[in-house]
Amino acid sequence: MIAEALRLIRVFHDMKQNELADRLGVSKSHLSEIENGKKQPTLQLMERYSYEFRIPVSSILFFSEKLDKPADLSISANRTRGIIARKVITFLQLVETRTANFDET
Repeated sequence: MIAEALRLIRVFHDMKQNELADRLGVSKSHLSEIENGKKQPTLQLMERYSYEFRIPVSSILFFSEKLDKPADLSISANRTRGIIARKVITFLQLVETRTANFDET
């Protein structure tokens, strides 16, 4: 689910909604509606997320697809999904760090 992926990326980067909303050029209420799944993000907003967090839009979409889960998953499967999601976020952070280091050289 794209809403949860965007929220997790923000939380992972230890950023408050109002701070990210300012950086993305949207209102906090609009960002809240997106993260709660009440509104869908536009491609332009996805590109701003990509720029802000230095994560390709395709990676954000891939991550969001992996967060989707059937309603009948067991507690063990939910736990596994959470572990995998955290590992994906860690991987994305590694990519961000390496990209930043590459850009500096």
